[in-house]
Amino acid sequence: MKRLDGKCALITGSARGIGRAFAEAYVNEGAKVVIGDIDIDRARRTAGEIGEAATAIRMDVTDQASIDNAVAASIDAMGRIDILINNAALFTAAPIADITRADYDRVFAINVSGTLFTMQAVARHMIARGGGGKIINMASQAGRRGEALVAVYCATKAAVISLTQSAGLGLIGHGINVNAIAPGVVDGEHWEGVDAFFAKLEGKAPGQKKREVGESVPYGRMGVAKDLTGMAVFLATPEADYIVAQTYNVDGGQWMN
Repeated sequence: MKRLDGKCALITGSARGIGRAFAEAYVNEGAKVVIGDIDIDRARRTAGEIGEAATAIRMDVTDQASIDNAVAASIDAMGRIDILINNAALFTAAPIADITRADYDRVFAINVSGTLFTMQAVARHMIARGGGGKIINMASQAGRRGEALVAVYCATKAAVISLTQSAGLGLIGHGINVNAIAPGVVDGEHWEGVDAFFAKLEGKAPGQKKREVGESVPYGRMGVAKDLTGMAVFLATPEADYIVAQTYNVDGGQWMN
């Protein structure tokens, strides 16, 4: 028997990267998954590549109607939602003096409001259905401390950690476990954009920041998406039933708490 046999999961921002790795790991452990992503074409390709256990649904976590429709469509497709992974997120960087309100609003809308109101929509379904569930939010080592050039992103991930604590305490009475994962630096196509930010802001050559960051990890390299899947699976299993409102670092030793 696989660890997630018969479970149904909605994973936001899962057409690529870390979210896709979670979807693949869940299907390999016996779950059905909905690939919820604003890029529906790529979500459909991803679902097709994963197989019959995966379904693609367009989902914009900045739009409440889109959240509600995606949750309803996920229930229609799978029968219920047992597990939610709030993975959709956006990175940004700028010196404090250059932060714009538009960029702040955009990143908070995805990383914080998107997490909160997707969690709320799924929690309402879980409460009405009964039987509990698992909600996993994606935080970051950036939520553990500030960075001179990454104030907005760090603040959003600190908010995710706080929301996880509050929601965890507020929902465990319904049998819903809310926890979070805080990755460190994870390699992938998004790092091209991150590297470009720092090349511009710190005057570094393309690829230099990525190389420096990888060398700074105590484990000896940057993470990859599959480094996070073990924790994502574990937190969705009955083995994690007594874990409430916690944020787990999966970062190669970059942050200790």
